[in-house]
Amino acid sequence: MPFIKATYNQFVSDIKSRIKEAQYNALKKVNKELIALYWDIGKMIVEKQKEYGWGKSVVENLSKDLQNEFQGMSGYSSRNLWLMQQFYSSYIDYPKLQPLVAEISWSHNILIFSKCHDHLEREFYIRSIIKHGWSKNVLKHQIEGNAYQSLMSGQSNFNDKLPEKYRDQAILAIKDNYQFDFLEYSDKHSEYELEQEIIKNIRSFLLEMGHEFSFIGNQHRIEIDEHEYFIDLLLFHRKLQSLVAIELKTGQFKPEYAGKMQFYLSVLNDNYKMSNENDAIGIIVCKEKNRTIVEYALKNSKLAMGVATYSMHNELPKYYQDMLPSPDEIAEKLKMI
Repeated sequence: MPFIKATYNQFVSDIKSRIKEAQYNALKKVNKELIALYWDIGKMIVEKQKEYGWGKSVVENLSKDLQNEFQGMSGYSSRNLWLMQQFYSSYIDYPKLQPLVAEISWSHNILIFSKCHDHLEREFYIRSIIKHGWSKNVLKHQIEGNAYQSLMSGQSNFNDKLPEKYRDQAILAIKDNYQFDFLEYSDKHSEYELEQEIIKNIRSFLLEMGHEFSFIGNQHRIEIDEHEYFIDLLLFHRKLQSLVAIELKTGQFKPEYAGKMQFYLSVLNDNYKMSNENDAIGIIVCKEKNRTIVEYALKNSKLAMGVATYSMHNELPKYYQDMLPSPDEIAEKLKMI
């Protein structure tokens, strides 16, 4: 049988894929064993402290003894032993989460149990890492950007308007409130000034939007039958493979904004998106919004869009606490992660 280069190249590609799969599975197994070890050490520290009333000095001494015994091995510093103790204490009362923590790395775990103190919030970030493969830096950015609160309180019609295969990723991609603390304006500013300040700080803006967004342009021109229209900001989301139209509003959300956004999205979908791209989505970013009015405005909208607010101070709006759904409703939302 003659040698066919294309067939051989596919054969090599298949072998490489199988090797990578085996390597990944081996790393997963090692990680599970490591997390199980850290859990057991944390458990033993907690139990001995309770039984004998040992204080902080026992961890310092234990660290020295372990490092003398296992020279060259990292992971047994007093700081890490305290983290193991905290790790065990954080999850011992939540058996539902215990199998999940073994699916993510130790560095991911540290970030979650040290920065998130609600078990439902922890579950959200753990499940997101497992499903979306977030790196440590992406996880840190998501936590600092209040992704959990934003998802639970976010307002969009994505559940009804987007295909299931990328619906969840779209919901995670849009926040309910954006922190534009890089802006140098006072609370009183025009939409033009807001847009120009964002353009001047485009890197900070994209970091706040999310790591998968790329900037295409501002005042992006679209034309229909010799009539010109301009979209405030046009972005592209790499994972969604979608154009993202953004309208900036410095006041309260108005229902007619949704109609205008639907027009923009229709034009983008019919005339501007590439054949390999998914339908465009829209984000209307306002200074304030009435949540009930937003719900009605999005209810009968035919195309995918969300409505968010922006703040110019680096703090989570107080109304989030009253806005979050009940624990049962949150548990239902977590099923989609």
